[in-house]
Amino acid sequence: MAHTDIVATGWIRHLPAVWRPYALLARLDRPIGIWLLLLPGAWGILLPVGVPAVQRLRLLLLFAVGSVVMRSAGCVVNDMWDRDIDRRVARTAGRPLASGVLRMRHALAFLALLLLAGLAVLLSLNRLCWGLGVGVLVLVALYPLAKRVTWWPQLVMGFTFGFGAPMGYAAASGRFDGAALALYAAAILWDLGFDTIYGYQDLEDDVLVGVKSTSRLMQDRPRRFIGGCYGLAMAALAFAGLRAGLGWPFWPMLLPPALLLAGQAVRLDITRPASCLLLFRGNREVGFAVAAALLAGQF
Repeated sequence: MAHTDIVATGWIRHLPAVWRPYALLARLDRPIGIWLLLLPGAWGILLPVGVPAVQRLRLLLLFAVGSVVMRSAGCVVNDMWDRDIDRRVARTAGRPLASGVLRMRHALAFLALLLLAGLAVLLSLNRLCWGLGVGVLVLVALYPLAKRVTWWPQLVMGFTFGFGAPMGYAAASGRFDGAALALYAAAILWDLGFDTIYGYQDLEDDVLVGVKSTSRLMQDRPRRFIGGCYGLAMAALAFAGLRAGLGWPFWPMLLPPALLLAGQAVRLDITRPASCLLLFRGNREVGFAVAAALLAGQF
């Protein structure tokens, strides 16, 4: 059986038949993407010192809703651009647009509903976030094109998925400063690493189809590259904590996520797609560990 990450046999099967293709189009069968979009936003909310706990909790709830909506919208845009490529890649051939279960008009209508919901969340934040929100929409729209023009689409994905970090910081603190930039850099580098691991699932198909990726570019030195991305991400995270003035508990709490990331680099085997998917999914725990470190730094 060809390797695929579609999970149509999970909770999705309990939905009405007409809803299932939309849930699969939004990748709701695989919530890991929602977590990986939400967690940098949570980092940003937890980084600034002196923010009331009630305000942080409100923002976390808003960002949770926004992450579900915008991750779904990003998946729809991605599949609209890539439906012809997806038909030729084993892992993605069963996606609703690639397989013909849904048509482009269905995807466009669904996308419009998701963007309206995202706008409602954005308008619940401060005006600084409104301006930042325009930037992230541009990134969401352009990311699927990156694999056609550059060997670094995973870096573009990092800018897109990592945007929650400065957005969360701006929402919580009302400003955009060096700490926010450092946290954004950490999120970008983290995303670059784990999305490159994710891309190793499609290495053979990408070569045949001609899709560019850092996974292909770095296939001769995958562990060194992933280790470098993760090491720089941790350095940027430490600098963000320093600039934000976090308390001393932040520093020992950085050790668990650093060890988790180092373990991914050591265990990486690009010849085993299923193993690459497991390593990729392990980044949810990394994100929670970083959030715990930031929270500890408030004391």
